[in-house]
Amino acid sequence: MQTKFVLSLLTGLTLVTVSAQAQNRPAKAISSRSTATTSTAKLPEFSMSKAEVEAHTRFLASDELQGRRTGEPGNWVAARYIAEQFRLLGLKPASAVTMGNQGEYFQTITLDKVKAASSATMLVGNDTLRLGKELVLMAGGPTAISGEVIYVGYGLTDGEDGYKGRDVKGRILVAQGGSPDAKGPREIFGASAAKRKLASEKGAAALIELYSESIPWGFVNQYFNREQLSISTTTDSNAPIAHLWVNNANNQYKQLKEAGQTVTIRTSGRLQTSVVSANVAGIIEGSDPKLKDEYIMLSAHFDHIGVGKQSGTPFQPGDSIFNGTRDNAMGTVAILEAAKALSMQRPKRSVLVLALTGEEVGLLGSRYYADHPLVPLKQTIFDLNIDGAGYNDTTIISVIGLERTGARAEIEAGAKAVGLGVFAEPAPEQGLFDRSDNVSFATKGVPSPTFSPGFKTFDEAIGKYYHQAIDNPETLDYTYFHRFCQAYAYAARLIANRPTRPQWSAGDKYEAAGKTLYGQ
Repeated sequence: MQTKFVLSLLTGLTLVTVSAQAQNRPAKAISSRSTATTSTAKLPEFSMSKAEVEAHTRFLASDELQGRRTGEPGNWVAARYIAEQFRLLGLKPASAVTMGNQGEYFQTITLDKVKAASSATMLVGNDTLRLGKELVLMAGGPTAISGEVIYVGYGLTDGEDGYKGRDVKGRILVAQGGSPDAKGPREIFGASAAKRKLASEKGAAALIELYSESIPWGFVNQYFNREQLSISTTTDSNAPIAHLWVNNANNQYKQLKEAGQTVTIRTSGRLQTSVVSANVAGIIEGSDPKLKDEYIMLSAHFDHIGVGKQSGTPFQPGDSIFNGTRDNAMGTVAILEAAKALSMQRPKRSVLVLALTGEEVGLLGSRYYADHPLVPLKQTIFDLNIDGAGYNDTTIISVIGLERTGARAEIEAGAKAVGLGVFAEPAPEQGLFDRSDNVSFATKGVPSPTFSPGFKTFDEAIGKYYHQAIDNPETLDYTYFHRFCQAYAYAARLIANRPTRPQWSAGDKYEAAGKTLYGQ
């Protein structure tokens, strides 16, 4: 990527933003299918420029950004572009709320980048387990070790299901995979990282997990035999201990739980380096003297999966760039357009506009922000997240969590104003609520639905573009996308102007977290 070319393109798109505002503001900007009233049509979101929407998208999903992979230069170019749009609109850097930083919009995050292992074997009795088959190497440097194993239950505590106070320094540990409460990927991977951290703190030489969890082994094998990124937790220069997962789906290695069992482990290790990425956060101050201390968050991830083999997805030699137009340049552009509309005519509550990095590599940006918020989470009363795999119905907007998060009326009104319907809880078998950035905030208690382009099922139309190199900006229906952006901005305004806070539905699994967060 040529730096001068990227900078000139960035400058050009900023000028497009300004010129589109001046030149493309029709007297009646909303579709003839719209049901907006005369009063609502005067709001800035209904004068939104379709040309500007397209210009933002064509830049963010361009080949020059190289798939916006977290930790890569193209991701940083996207972050800078978003930050300068915030500056152009006059948004206040969110870091000013907690740190007094008046100049920058970035919340930087140090990440560990771990390369795939080239070799690993483990000898158990007469069986040799091999990398890419029965064995996955999660972490660790080059290792050659033999010895008896110690079974530590789940390996998460010093209690009966863990270490029981034993000295395990220099020993090879075996732990049961997952945890008693781990059901989905987030919980399983989180438990695994916690086990490695505790084993390392106790001075263990290696950790073996017996994996028999809900995620298919084929997926696990594919995912962990490529480059990984994680939020850095390393406090010194030492490499993490050797950490292996063994496919124990049929309990064929149950003997490793028994005393006296010996194993031999040899691995190439996984090279670990540090990279830096950033969330981009800006604030629009609310107009109401009392309600402005409450914040509505508008979030979307701007990263995608990169280029070629680093994507982990098959590609053709003629096109190896995964542009990520639908996932999630669309969401990024929509929060930019909402930021513009809401800054031109401020709502009662304040608005935090948050562009997130690292979603594709484990919800890293949202997880980091949820643990290190720039605006106190107890003042963040709602998150209207955007993410999606694409669309197969341009008459609707699909909302994951619509029935659960307390703002159904406002979201439906936002869609109706531009002639769109709302479809609740698409593809329920996919468990989508817990697979996007919204869940990072939901687990803390913030009501957080995901506002998505229109789809009801994961079908061929979705699969054609989802994480595919052909997901280029010229394939988008910009008439539909323009209306999608208008609906999102108007729904955000209605939620920010509500007299009362949205609430989790009674009995929702995140309701208790909400009550704890807000002191209810």
